[in-house]
Amino acid sequence: MKNLLAVQGQIKSGELRVTDVAEEHISLIKEKNPAINAIIHFDEEKVRAEAGIIQNKVDAGTAGPLAGAVVAIKEAFSEKGKKLTCSSNALRNFESIYDATVVRKLKEADALLIGRTNMDEFAMGSSTENSIHGATRNPVNQEYVAGGSSGGSAAAVAAGMSHAALGSDTGGSIRQPASYCGVVGVKPSYSRVSRYGLVAYASSFDSVGPIAGSVTDAALLLNTLAGHDPLDNSSSQRPVEDYTAGLEDREANLTIGVPEEYFGEGLDPEIRSSIESQLSQLEQEGAKLLPVSLPHTKYSIAAYYILATAEASSNLARYDGVRYGHRADFKEVEKELGAERERVKQALKGKSHAEVEAAFAELDSPLIRLYKKSRTEAFGKEVKRRILLGTYVLSAGYYDAYFGKAQKVRRLIQQDFEKVFSQVDVIVTPTTPTTAFKIGEKVNDPVQMYLNDMYTTSANLAGICAINVPAGIHPNGLPYGIHFMGNAFHEKDILRAGRRVELLQG
Repeated sequence: MKNLLAVQGQIKSGELRVTDVAEEHISLIKEKNPAINAIIHFDEEKVRAEAGIIQNKVDAGTAGPLAGAVVAIKEAFSEKGKKLTCSSNALRNFESIYDATVVRKLKEADALLIGRTNMDEFAMGSSTENSIHGATRNPVNQEYVAGGSSGGSAAAVAAGMSHAALGSDTGGSIRQPASYCGVVGVKPSYSRVSRYGLVAYASSFDSVGPIAGSVTDAALLLNTLAGHDPLDNSSSQRPVEDYTAGLEDREANLTIGVPEEYFGEGLDPEIRSSIESQLSQLEQEGAKLLPVSLPHTKYSIAAYYILATAEASSNLARYDGVRYGHRADFKEVEKELGAERERVKQALKGKSHAEVEAAFAELDSPLIRLYKKSRTEAFGKEVKRRILLGTYVLSAGYYDAYFGKAQKVRRLIQQDFEKVFSQVDVIVTPTTPTTAFKIGEKVNDPVQMYLNDMYTTSANLAGICAINVPAGIHPNGLPYGIHFMGNAFHEKDILRAGRRVELLQG
């Protein structure tokens, strides 16, 4: 992976042209993407044309801060004139008619948008296997998953097909694939980056952030992405800091909270040992390590999968086959209902007219059957599973027992973080309990799949910021990450901590 700042320096000096950068990445995509399946929509002629326009701006001295940056876009974001499938049959033929705010900001900053990346359907998954475009493979070892749901974005960066990529993170979907692929992934604080133009999964959890080859590159992207957006009514009006400032300062004080709850059972011993070793090195350089406790962490997975699926079932109700998205063939619907009516009629031969009419009344109306058939054909297994779970916890008689209680647990988790952040700058944990698993290994075991998010969901529940930074290579040859969480709107703290780890590694 090439350092973006170094590439930009070469472009400014005239040693390199944006068109050269474009050709290099086009060539890499053609070489690597057929096996990895990270980029699913790619228009090389348009990329070449855009590169020429950006180079003209460089020559004229009017180029934006991301000139020379090659950025891939997760398929969950609107990009005018491009397919927006969310890796689902529900939107297989849907085309964006406007740019998401973050896409518009990247274009205005003169980033070169190279293509659109694969993902789990509607961002529901931890492996990028739940996709109509097929699974994305880990560039480090193609027998393994790239993680999810932003697996295509992480794999594109790890394979060098882009300098950076946009991802979305609802329970770890930026950080977990970044860990599995050995790249940097930043989940900003909730509301720090606009969600306008992002297809919603769980609206009170979804965050938008960058995946990049280094902390500095991620910070550079975040400078452009962050900020208030009047089109997103949850968007914060807090001013945006310069996230690249002070990253190289190794003398600045840093207090790191080490929570016992994140270093216990289930964590790979090699990952634990490596992170503890790096923390010791940071301590030798002047960082202060402070043991802390986040006692409600053990409830985070349960609370997350109640609340997020509840919001998902509500958000996905709009895909009904009537307003937009996939619609079943209405003639087939009428044919099915006609056949059912005939079966009922034959089965009730000799019965009274009232009995026959009562049986017919139990059958679906054409509209209801259209809804059912459209949604059955549109959604994959994992999305259906989460819709069913979410609808159940919101249903009468279960709302208080599940959804209401999970909301209370969410508040307790937030209070745990508030208490700890009064004492520390950042909290350190592993990003994932293990390295990536093999493709197909957990696809039929949803509980084990969900446990991949055991260290990441709490940041989304609390609305705070977090970062994955590569921490090393496991003896099995796969990368793993170290995870820093910071208080809401303290992105500079997690970036600073992440950069310290990078500097340790040389």
